[in-house]
Amino acid sequence: MRLGVLDVGSNTVHLLVVDAHRGAHPTPMSSEKSVLRLAEQLDGSGMLSRSGADRLVRSVAAAKAAAERLGCEDLMAFATSAVREAGNSAEVLERVRGETGVDLRVLSGEDEARYTFLAVRRWYGWSAGRLLCLDIGGGSLELATGVDEEPEEAFSVPLGAGRLTRTRFAHDPPTRDEVDGTAEWLDEQLAPVAKELRRAGVPDRVVASSKTFRTLARLTGAAPSSAGPHARRVLTAAGLRQLIAFISRMPSADLADLEGVSPSRAHQLVAGALVAEATMRALSLSELEICPWALREGVILRRLDHTDGLDQDDAAGRSRPPGVTGRTGRHGARWS
Repeated sequence: MRLGVLDVGSNTVHLLVVDAHRGAHPTPMSSEKSVLRLAEQLDGSGMLSRSGADRLVRSVAAAKAAAERLGCEDLMAFATSAVREAGNSAEVLERVRGETGVDLRVLSGEDEARYTFLAVRRWYGWSAGRLLCLDIGGGSLELATGVDEEPEEAFSVPLGAGRLTRTRFAHDPPTRDEVDGTAEWLDEQLAPVAKELRRAGVPDRVVASSKTFRTLARLTGAAPSSAGPHARRVLTAAGLRQLIAFISRMPSADLADLEGVSPSRAHQLVAGALVAEATMRALSLSELEICPWALREGVILRRLDHTDGLDQDDAAGRSRPPGVTGRTGRHGARWS
């Protein structure tokens, strides 16, 4: 079956289309992105601006049309921290539903961590043992650990790369005091989470997902995406420290010229690197491995688990994957 996943994040709206069925490897068929920077369109009272909502509606409508054009049988649409934290999120979601027909579901931070963990587990398999999974988004940092497909501990903390860029940096590039002060502040914020994760047990494999980690790994010498998804990519603490010393002196316009850096994310690269370094420091990690699968793949995999009447999440008392149309697909799996 052909599935579409629409991810409304803090920075971009991303439609991923895959061909997949339960028990098989999802095959990407199309990927389309639009840059909205929704988190930057929250006003002083925490409300998403009218122009931000207008752009969101247009982007969702365009993504829905693309999914239909590409033959998607189901479209799963979800939003993360930017929409989740907007004071008028209910009104915005209702407007999206009314004007596009798309039921945009808001994931909790814990759900983000769980779905990402599932994707990482399926990528590496049971032989990976206890996994520790890290993911840096625009608004939040997700961390999860466990030996099964459901993590034993899952955390979401408001330490996203975009959020820190807006709240901690007043200059481009940031001043030395801003960089040092943010690093010290991050240590304080991460200490209690790190304590809980260490209590869960020593991981056999530490894995990171998300565009931020992939970019940092590439800038420290990891294989490019052209090497294929199965090329082993590693980010080391030593390499990250050297990279921060270099990029923290560069304005975002120059960072955008670096290989592997998206122009739309260049402005938040330094903050993302500081979050990654502080997380590795808090957990005493010398290196971590980059996984090509993340949140979107986790949503797809959980959706496939429900195909043919499977309902593992409901049986465990957990939420089902996000959906949009509320209709029953040809396999009879109603998942809205």
